[in-house]
Amino acid sequence: MSNNITTVAFIGLGVMGFPMARHLARAGLNVRVFNRTPEKAETWTRQYGGSHHTTPREAASGADLVLVCVGNDDDVRQVTTGEQGALSGMAKGSLLVDHTTASADLAEELDAACREHGIGFVDAPVSGGQQGAENGALTIMCGGSEADFARIEPVLAHYGRAVTLMGPAGSGQLTKMVNQICIAGLVQGLAEGLHFAEQAGLDRQRVVDVVSKGAAGSWQMENRHATMIDDEYAHGFAVDWMRKDLGICLEQARRLQARLPVTALVDQFYADVQVMGGGRWDTSSLLRRLRAVKPD
Repeated sequence: MSNNITTVAFIGLGVMGFPMARHLARAGLNVRVFNRTPEKAETWTRQYGGSHHTTPREAASGADLVLVCVGNDDDVRQVTTGEQGALSGMAKGSLLVDHTTASADLAEELDAACREHGIGFVDAPVSGGQQGAENGALTIMCGGSEADFARIEPVLAHYGRAVTLMGPAGSGQLTKMVNQICIAGLVQGLAEGLHFAEQAGLDRQRVVDVVSKGAAGSWQMENRHATMIDDEYAHGFAVDWMRKDLGICLEQARRLQARLPVTALVDQFYADVQVMGGGRWDTSSLLRRLRAVKPD
C-alpha cells in the first residue's frame, strides 16, 4: 500500500477479477466492487469485506485506483466512459488500470479520456488464466507512463508475479497480442502431437513425460496434457474468448502488415470448435476437433 493508494475499486468480478480483487482485500486495501450481476458482488463482499456498489461511478467514487477486468472493448467503454462509468466518479490524481484484453486503439482512447480528467491510465492485460489469478501468479503487461506505472506496480504485485512496463499506452495490449499469437500455435502443436501419439498407439502420458523434458516442453504441455488426454475441456480460457482475442490480433496485424498465417489458421480451427458446440470449452479443445475429423 505505497504511493498513498489505500482505497481501490474493482470493476468486473468474473473468473479472473473475483480472485484478483480478493488478493487486494487480503493485502489490507479497502476494496469497493462493482459487477454487472449484483449477486456476485454481494457474494464477494460477504466473503472478503469491502463494499459493493450499484454503478461503476459509485464504486470509483473516493478510490485512489480503479481496476477494470471485463469482457471486450464495448464492455470497457460502458464501465469507464459510459453514463454511469467510472471516470465520472474519479477524482483528479487518481488512476485507472484496464486488465481487460482489448484493442490497442481502446487503450489510446482511454488514455486520452483520462488525461482530460487529470487521471492516470495504464493498460495492463494479464496472462496466466484463472489458475494464475487464484494463485496470485499472473503475468501483467503494462502500457503507460513510468510515473503512473511506479504508483500501481506495488498494488498489481499482489496478484502478479511479473509486472512489466512495456512502453506507452497501448503497449500492454500489443504485448498481450504477441502472447495470444504464441499460445495459438503452441496449443495446436500440442493437440497434433497428442493426436499423432494416440493414432500411433503410444502411451501418451509416457510420451509427454519424455518430450516435455526436451525442446518440445511448454507451459501448455505441462498444464494441459493430462486433461487433453482425458478429453476434458473445462479447465481455463474459453474458445469464445480466444476467438475474440485472435480477432484483435489479426486486425492489428493487417494494419501493421505483419503476416500471421498460423494464427489465422488456428483461428479457423477454433471456429470449427464453436460449430461443434465448444464455445465454452477451454482452448486445449483443439484436440477434440482433430479426433472428430475422420479420415476418408
